[in-house]
Amino acid sequence: MILIGLGANLPSHAGSPADTLRAALVELARYGVTPLKVSRIYKSPAWPDPRDPAYANAIARVSTTLSPGQLMTRLHETETAFGRHRSARNAPRTLDLDLLDYEGRVEQGPPILPHPRIAERAFVLVPLEDIAPDWVDPVSGRSVSEILSALPEGARSLPLW
Repeated sequence: MILIGLGANLPSHAGSPADTLRAALVELARYGVTPLKVSRIYKSPAWPDPRDPAYANAIARVSTTLSPGQLMTRLHETETAFGRHRSARNAPRTLDLDLLDYEGRVEQGPPILPHPRIAERAFVLVPLEDIAPDWVDPVSGRSVSEILSALPEGARSLPLW
């Protein structure tokens, strides 16, 4: 299973952050990254500054013949195509694409697999549970529901966009 996290909290040429996520999936498909299943789009507060615009977040299960490194390159190129400018860490952005898991590989990278901060992020875990409730972290051996239940209670649910 290959999983990609999608997020945006600034509009792009495609429209709202939610529109950008949908358009990014279409763009990725043009380059051989085919969405197989996509979660609903959730709204999550910006971090570390909750005064920034809220994020639209989703997870896509995809199929591709690209290697993990090639896929990361394609994800970064797609971010750039949607106006992403890398500046300060955790700054607002038009598009953020993260490779979360690539067929259960555990690699030190680049890219690091699985993504090292999955277990800390409700905005990843909630939509991940939507589309892959059977996913198991290849490092810890814990299921997505076990990881999600370990988060603080207030972080376990997110409103839909």
